[in-house]
Amino acid sequence: MSRQGKRIVKPQASDGRMLFALLILFGVFALILGRAAWIQVLDPDFFRYEADKRHLRATVTDAERGMITDRNGEVLAVSVPVMAAYADPKMVRDGDGFNDMRRWQALANVLEINVDDLVSRVRDNKGRFVYIKRQVSPLVADYIRKLKIPGIALKAESRRYYPAGEIAAQLVGITNIDDRGIEGLERSYNDWLTGSPSKQLVRKTPNGAIIENLSVLEEGENSNDLVLSLDMRLQSLAYTALKKATAYHMATSASLVIIDIPTGEVLAMANTPSYNPNARDGLKPFQMRNRAITDAYEPGSVVKPLVVARALDIGMIQADSTINTSPGYMRVRGGTVRDGKNLGTKDIGTLLVKSSNMAMTKLALQMDVQELLGFYSGFGFGGESGISLSGESSGYLPNRSRWSEHEQATLAFGYGLTATPLQLARMYAILGGGGISRPLSIFKQKTIPAGQQVLSEQAADEVVKMLAGIAKKGGTAPRAAIDGYEVAGKTGTSRKAVAGGYGEDYVTLFAGLAPADNPRLAMAVVINEPKGQDYYGGTVAAPVFAEVMGGALQLLNVEPSRPQTQLAALFGSNDVATR
Repeated sequence: MSRQGKRIVKPQASDGRMLFALLILFGVFALILGRAAWIQVLDPDFFRYEADKRHLRATVTDAERGMITDRNGEVLAVSVPVMAAYADPKMVRDGDGFNDMRRWQALANVLEINVDDLVSRVRDNKGRFVYIKRQVSPLVADYIRKLKIPGIALKAESRRYYPAGEIAAQLVGITNIDDRGIEGLERSYNDWLTGSPSKQLVRKTPNGAIIENLSVLEEGENSNDLVLSLDMRLQSLAYTALKKATAYHMATSASLVIIDIPTGEVLAMANTPSYNPNARDGLKPFQMRNRAITDAYEPGSVVKPLVVARALDIGMIQADSTINTSPGYMRVRGGTVRDGKNLGTKDIGTLLVKSSNMAMTKLALQMDVQELLGFYSGFGFGGESGISLSGESSGYLPNRSRWSEHEQATLAFGYGLTATPLQLARMYAILGGGGISRPLSIFKQKTIPAGQQVLSEQAADEVVKMLAGIAKKGGTAPRAAIDGYEVAGKTGTSRKAVAGGYGEDYVTLFAGLAPADNPRLAMAVVINEPKGQDYYGGTVAAPVFAEVMGGALQLLNVEPSRPQTQLAALFGSNDVATR
C-alpha cells in the first residue's frame, strides 16, 4: 500500500460505554451522599456514641494542698509542682518502643533505677497503666519528654516541701506520696488543707492531649491554709538549744514548750530527736513523735507551787507564814518523807524555793485529797488541753477511794501523777496569768479567748513572787537567771518508774515564767534520761530555760525587769507596793 493510500482513522466514542461510566460515577456519588445523609441526619447517634467512646473523658483536677505558715507568714509546708512518669505497656509494644534500648538505659539512669527492672515492669505488664516513678522534678520530666519513647508519658502531681526541716517536724507532720497527711498537723487537718477535687468532661486526642473542655461535671472546693501561733524565731531558738543540751548530756529525748501567757497561744513546741521531713530515708517512728504532747512524766517538784497556791487560796496559810520542818524527816502512814537536809523553821516562800518535801507534806495532809485533786485538774492535769493535736496524752491523775498518808504526801511533791511538757507549761501560764486558765491554741488568735478563774489573782501573784527566788542566791536554779529579767520557776528531778518501783534513770525538768514582775511567757523544759553526773533540774534543764527564754524575750521586745529601787525612785514607794 502506498503512503498516499494510508489514512488516519480517529477512534469513535461509544455512547453505551459513556452512559455506563456516567451511571457508575453517579451511583458512587449517590451512595456517598446517601451514606452521609444516613450518618448525619437519619442515624447520627450511633456514630456520635462511637466517637465519644474514643475521645470523651472525665478528668479530675485536684485542689492544690493549702500552705502551713507561722504567725508571721513564714512558710512551714507548701506543695511544689512535680510530675509522675508512667507507661502504657500496650502503646509501648504497638509503637515498637523496645527497639532502641539506649533510650531505656538513659531513662533508667535519670530516674536512678535498674534498667532491667524497668523494662521488665513495662514489658510483662498486660494492663494499660504502670507507674515508673512518682514525684519527678520538672527538669527530669523535660529530659524524659526528649527521649520520645513510645508509650512513656507524664502527668502533673505535687510534692510537699518543708522549708523549716527538722526544727518543727513533729508538730507540722508529713504527707505520704499521694499527698495525704499521715503525721502531725498534716494529718489532723488533712481535709481542711486538701479541699475537694473538681471533675470536667473533656475531649482528648488518641495520644491523650486535651483539645476541648466541654463541661464541669462536679465543682470542687478550694483548699485552705493553716496559720499557726508558732513563731519560727522562737521555735528555731528552742530547737537549737534543746538539740545542743540533748547531745551534751547524752539524753534519750527532750521537749520544750513556750506559751504566750496573755493569749494562751503556743509560740514554740520543740522536740529531740527530730528528723528531716524532706529526706525520709531511714526514718524511724520514734523520731516522728511529738513528745511535748504524747509523753507524760512524773513532774516531781515542778508541781509543788500548786500545793502552796491551794493553801493560800483557802486561807490555810499567809504569804509570810512559817513551817517547822525539823528534823528534816517525818514518818507517815505508808512510809517516810524527808528533805535533803534539815531546813528548820522557815517562811513558806523560802521552803518552796528550797523545795522542801516536809513543808509540802504538812500542807497537803491538812487538805482534803479529793479537793486537792480537783485543784490539780483545774490547772489542766489529767485532761487534754483542747489544743486539737492528734496523739495528745491527758497524763494521769489518780482517782482512788482510799489514800494512805504517804500517797497523799507524794502527790504534793509530784509523784503518783504524770503530766506532759505542754501541761506543765500551761500550769505556769495560769500562775503567771493571775490564776486564769485560757484555752491553749496552736493557731494564731484574732481575739483573746475568755478564760476561767481557777485560782484567786492574789494567791497566784503571791506564788509567782515566791518563785522569783529560784534563780537568786540560795535558790535551786541560779543557772536559770537571765540578765535584765526576773525569772520565776521551779526545778524538778524525778526518778523514772519501773516494774516494782523506781529505776536509775531520771527525768530532769524546769518550768517557769518571765518576767516575774509582769509575766509574758511561760515555758517548760523536760530532758529525759540524761547521762553522767548531772541529772538535776537546776544544772541540766535550767540553762536551756535561761538561753531560750532570754532570747525569746529579746526577740519579742519585752521590756526588761526593773529593780525595786529604780521603781521606787520613779513612782514612789506607795505606787511600787501596788503595782
